[in-house]
Amino acid sequence: MKVNRRPDRRHKGGFTLIEILLVVVIIGILAGIALPKLSGHTRRAEITRARAEIENIGTALAQYEMDLGEFPRSLQELVTSPGSDRWNGPYLQKGLPNDPWKRPYVYVYPGQRNPRSYDLYSLGPDGVESADDIGNWISDAPTAP
Repeated sequence: MKVNRRPDRRHKGGFTLIEILLVVVIIGILAGIALPKLSGHTRRAEITRARAEIENIGTALAQYEMDLGEFPRSLQELVTSPGSDRWNGPYLQKGLPNDPWKRPYVYVYPGQRNPRSYDLYSLGPDGVESADDIGNWISDAPTAP
């Protein structure tokens, strides 16, 4: 007995347009659920990074103050000598970092919130002085949505 081995034309390999559209819709739904959750994590990570960098710059400022007896007039003095022979810098080996939103950190000496030392802060995600600023002071403001 001879078996016919011709391929069945109705069952070709590959996907139909309906199957492809269904997969695209499912991926879209999953992305719509996942992206908002991930964006919250991204914002928290940026805030955590800003706090860590403020702490690192604070350590450099403390070292500067120990060497020269006072805090610098600007953050630039942490990487460039102000002309003192007691300067043992650079105190920040990789230069002055920008905050996670690509803006320079704000340094005020003497500080307004810390009048006995300095204020060091990021303007936060919105880029203007507001409740979302991240600084070297205690804040009651919420950290992330």
